Amino acid sequence: QVQLVESGGGLVQAGGSLRLSCAASGRRSSSYVMEWFRQAPGKEREFVAGINWNSGNTFYRDSVKGRFTIARDNAKNTMYLQMNSLNPEDTAVYYCALKAGQIIITSTARIDYWGQGTQVTVSS
Repeated sequence: QVQLVESGGGLVQAGGSLRLSCAASGRRSSSYVMEWFRQAPGKEREFVAGINWNSGNTFYRDSVKGRFTIARDNAKNTMYLQMNSLNPEDTAVYYCALKAGQIIITSTARIDYWGQGTQVTVSS
């Protein structure tokens, strides 16, 4: 069983920055990817960014490219999402996710584990 715990959410003004963290514990497969999703009120949960834990390869949704950076710290078993130039459309609950395998996917259907979520609110 894998546990994922997010932190770092909060309230920020448009143009500001936040860094989310996701600490992973428990037994994981030899290859896996970790991803960030978000869900705004009344909307579907959507993919934000993903990272292959072994290779470090990353993938982003178009709307966050150049503003968000995903990274991982192997020693701390922690994934990060640095979010810059935030705008109100980024307001959502952000979820950490883990999927066995090497392919970063953008669908929620294949995710093996979810964190509890952390709220990010961007005021205009």
